[in-house]
Amino acid sequence: MPGIPFFCHRLNRNVHIMTKLLIILALPLIVLEGCITTEQTYTSLPPGRWRAILKIENQYITPNPKAKPLPDKVNMKFEDVTPGELPFNFDVVYDNDSTFHLEIINGEERFLVPAEDISFGRSRSRARDTIRIDFPIYSSYITANYAGGVIEGEWVVTTRENYSIPFVAYHGKDYRFSTVKKVPAADLTGKWEATFGLDEEEPYPAIGEFQQNGSHLTGTFLTETGDYRFLEGVVLGSKFWLSCFDGSHAFLFEGKIQKDGSLTGAFYSGKHYRTTWEARRNENARLTPADSLTFLKPGYERLTFSFKNPQGKLISPDDPVYDGKVKIIQIMGTWCPNCRDETMFLVDYLKNEQPEDVAVIALAFEKHKEEAKAMQALRTYKERLNMPYEITLAGPANKDGAAKALPMLNQVLAYPTMIILDKKNNVRRIHTGFSGPATSEFDSFKNEFTQFINGLRAEDS
Repeated sequence: MPGIPFFCHRLNRNVHIMTKLLIILALPLIVLEGCITTEQTYTSLPPGRWRAILKIENQYITPNPKAKPLPDKVNMKFEDVTPGELPFNFDVVYDNDSTFHLEIINGEERFLVPAEDISFGRSRSRARDTIRIDFPIYSSYITANYAGGVIEGEWVVTTRENYSIPFVAYHGKDYRFSTVKKVPAADLTGKWEATFGLDEEEPYPAIGEFQQNGSHLTGTFLTETGDYRFLEGVVLGSKFWLSCFDGSHAFLFEGKIQKDGSLTGAFYSGKHYRTTWEARRNENARLTPADSLTFLKPGYERLTFSFKNPQGKLISPDDPVYDGKVKIIQIMGTWCPNCRDETMFLVDYLKNEQPEDVAVIALAFEKHKEEAKAMQALRTYKERLNMPYEITLAGPANKDGAAKALPMLNQVLAYPTMIILDKKNNVRRIHTGFSGPATSEFDSFKNEFTQFINGLRAEDS
């Protein structure tokens, strides 16, 4: 029966072919089934990277009535990005199946917005899902509608009257300023001696510190009153952009690389301030020493005050609890990001060093007009930042308020300002401003501060 083996062989071959065909046809179903079984559903925002925009169009910028005409080299068009937009990025990170937190990205900084500060609702009038993102330390919030991969609403600052900026965010967009690709005209890495306020009556000095990797640009500007924190952006051809958003400050820098290598540009702070600046490369650039700007007026030898904490208790450096201790008086405001940087520095110092003979008292100058709201801001600030020291309400956040509260000082030029008293309550140092972790000055300041405090601690009471 010679035909049988041949038939069986053909049958087996056909079965083999059919089996392979069925496997091939089944593969997409298996893959699809795998996608379905592993896919996670989200009841609110999809996870991952988002691109957010604050729309600070020119009509929202309040012109300076004393502004001078802009130099021609500063009047420039920035056609590679949409004008009047301040972009930043954030990640939606799920902690479990139903709750998530945000991480706002500015260069090396990841600014955490915990799940407890994010709430949801439903708009009855528009039948749309709503979200509110609170920045309780800074008394501001984002309120918006969301659908799918788009959030649209506004950022509101409660300490300013009628202050809001349109806000929109798109899921899945990981660029900051532009998808355009252009070879940078220069590498901006290094230190730049800058002048801000070219169109103002009193220009002020600054130092730019930049790090560039390809087209990616990060860095900050230092001034005599503090730094502009973590900036991030891009260099496209001869133009560049930097931005920052942290719930308090919204900064946008536009710049142009001139043919002689200098830089010119504009600086926007939210919707309320615009000025111009220029800079030249100078690795030896220096600002006025921070310890020389504020001092005791002639005739004054000591710093005395008595202000209430949120519990209504009067706090003074003359209180017995501070006897025999080195005292650090922190002039600050809960609304101020540089003050937050300094607060975190002091909190870490006390935690790491645990010095029994060092005490800190914070004097807060607040933007809330009502005392009850200001005191609530102090309570929130102290709780959120785990401050192990007293915080008091010293007055309103303006120069007149500081001058009235501390008449023995020639001026309070900046928030924050740190006043250091020895164990006998003598003023030994007044440090204006704070160069925070975004600057090259931060590490050296930490070391010098610790050495200075240790020197005072070693002195006899």
